[in-house]
Amino acid sequence: MRRRNFLLTASAAMLAGCKKIGDTGAFQGLVDGAESWHRGLHRALGFGRIEMAPEYDVTDISPYFRGNGSTSVDGPAYAAAQASGFADWQLAVGGLVANPLVLSMDDIRGLPQRTQITRHDCVEGWSAIGQWTGPQLSRILDAVRVEEGARYVVFHCADTLGGARYYESCDMADAYHPQTIVAHRLNGRPLPVRNGAPLRLRLERQLGYKHAKYLTGIEAVASLEDIEGGHGGYWEDRSGYQWYAGI
Repeated sequence: MRRRNFLLTASAAMLAGCKKIGDTGAFQGLVDGAESWHRGLHRALGFGRIEMAPEYDVTDISPYFRGNGSTSVDGPAYAAAQASGFADWQLAVGGLVANPLVLSMDDIRGLPQRTQITRHDCVEGWSAIGQWTGPQLSRILDAVRVEEGARYVVFHCADTLGGARYYESCDMADAYHPQTIVAHRLNGRPLPVRNGAPLRLRLERQLGYKHAKYLTGIEAVASLEDIEGGHGGYWEDRSGYQWYAGI
């Protein structure tokens, strides 16, 4: 826990610095270098084992899990989906895969499920503990048979901020991590709209902005350079946030 808190504090300090002097090329180089160092340290501290995020007891669950960023999706299509209980929501899984799939909510619920109680740490400084349920992303990737050239997984979302569609990404090590799940339940109930209904990513060893909500697609890719702004995520493209936001 001490290591986790140290890394969270260091990440927050680095991001705060981005807002002050992030326009200089020298500082951006420092940020990029620190990100690579952070990612390497985060992996190295596992000493060859799978490093797990802390999990908690049901008595630790926060009484209210706030929404942040997008708390709904504008437009009639999402409103209609919400009215139907998301019965027809689909998750497209493709890219560099041998067997692309389109999964329904019944398909998602029919997969083996993992339930985990973890702490969500927001870059804005707040935290909350929640119980999440959904299939491990690794099971979905195994079903589509990811091709050898794929190095990253991109998560496409229905919500928009500032007129641009939200997206995020991770590398294959985090995609196959046992705590990386596609969650459809929070605290034993269907995922609330404010928290990303009907599907959201849980990338438990990284900061909250990596946990993409309102998932519509998962794409295996060889490079992030041609995806949106090329930095691997909505905030990474716009605000200098680290792509690897490990805690």
